[in-house]
Amino acid sequence: MSRIGKAPIALPKGVEVKINGNVIEFKSAKLSKTLDTLGNAQVTLEEGKLHFKPKDDSKRSRAFWGTYRALANNIVVGMTKGFEKNLEISGVGYRAAVKGKTLELLLGYSHPINFEIPEGVEITVDKNVSVSIKGADKQQVGQVAAVIRDYRGPEPYKGKGVRYADETILRKAGKTAKK
Repeated sequence: MSRIGKAPIALPKGVEVKINGNVIEFKSAKLSKTLDTLGNAQVTLEEGKLHFKPKDDSKRSRAFWGTYRALANNIVVGMTKGFEKNLEISGVGYRAAVKGKTLELLLGYSHPINFEIPEGVEITVDKNVSVSIKGADKQQVGQVAAVIRDYRGPEPYKGKGVRYADETILRKAGKTAKK
């Protein structure tokens, strides 16, 4: 039995849910999203809570039961609180700036990197080195953060590059002179 799948999702005020067969429709004041369970989970709405159960006793249905519950919970949390990832840029001359719908990154290359900010994601830069990525879709926020970090990942000797704010970099010792 899935411990995650067993837990019901309490729906906060302002989030409406409709269940049409295998498709769950979520609506709030600003957003509307759908989640298709593809017939792998049985979803019921009782007393303002979403309950998930496996459709049958098949291995596939039991495997996806908790997954669809977690995806639905991410949609509800995204509609109410949102998700945020913070990146830090370290290195001499490394900096970032938002120019319209573009994030301009100077990361030690011969040219600036212009990253187009996708729809549904908000990026802010503080002090040219702290990048904050916010949005309602957890997967999209995480993907944008991963793409930006991948432009210049942190290196282990001096720690230069783009890293998550809560990430620790294992530092290596440099070369030592022989006598």
